[in-house]
Order: sequence, then C-alpha cells, then structure tokens
Amino acid sequence: MEILKKPILTEKASALTEKSNRFTFSVNHKANKIQIKAAIEKLYGVTIVAVNTMVVDGKAKSRYTKAGFVSGRSPKYKKAIVTLKDGETIDYYATL
Repeated sequence: MEILKKPILTEKASALTEKSNRFTFSVNHKANKIQIKAAIEKLYGVTIVAVNTMVVDGKAKSRYTKAGFVSGRSPKYKKAIVTLKDGETIDYYATL
C-alpha cells in the first residue's frame, strides 16, 4: 500500500508551513497516523513531532453544457498535516 499520494500545495497549506512548520499531504484513505509518520520520516529524513489527519468530503460540482445539465461530485480524500521538529524542513522538489 502506497501511503503518501502527493503533497498539498495550496495557499492555505503554504501559510501553515511558513507560520508553524507544518506540512500537508494527501494520503491513502486506509493509512493510520503511525504509518504516515514512518513513511514521511523515511522519504524526507526528518523528525515528526505530531500528525493530524482528516477526511475531506468531495464537493458537489455542476455545469450546464450543450448536452444539458451535468452534476457530480469530486472524490473525497484523506489529508495529513504533519508538524516537524524546530529547525527542520521538507523540500518537496528534492525527491522528484
């Protein structure tokens, strides 16, 4: 099972990183906090102080097209916010 899917690079997540040294990742829905912590520590070589997780519900999407009104939902996903030890940081682009 692949634990980490991708980092979340939004304006809100960037503000959280700059303010309190917390990084945000999209993770596998079945992964728990212990697995997430181990995967990030192994991949980036950092020390994690805390892991917070949440399941984000998908938004309802709708649009009007030539074929008519189309509605659906974006998929739900699990998000993990990890707090790093002071002085440590993650460079997302170094592992690509």
